[in-house]
Amino acid sequence: MTSKTIAGVEVEVDAEGFLQKPDQWNEEIAKEIGKEYGVEDLTDRHWMVINFMRNEYLANGAAPSIRALGKKSGVSVKELYQLFPKGPAKLAAKIGGIPKPKGCI
Repeated sequence: MTSKTIAGVEVEVDAEGFLQKPDQWNEEIAKEIGKEYGVEDLTDRHWMVINFMRNEYLANGAAPSIRALGKKSGVSVKELYQLFPKGPAKLAAKIGGIPKPKGCI
């Protein structure tokens, strides 16, 4: 594990850049991570997915898969790919400050 400064906060990240302590996360960190990965402006739809991912992780200890995300978040899989290109579950988890979902490459 290494440390990285994001939005002026030093956080612990793994080799792929996922935060290792979800309690270190805040919305400013989310915005900066989003920009780093090409999601310039986080809209209400982005936040709906990010908050769903965080809540699922905090309640169950695991982030939902893309299939569960599409079924339960209120955002279709097609829209998820528009909001979070290049792997919605993985990118939404990263922006949301939680570990990478199981099954994501």
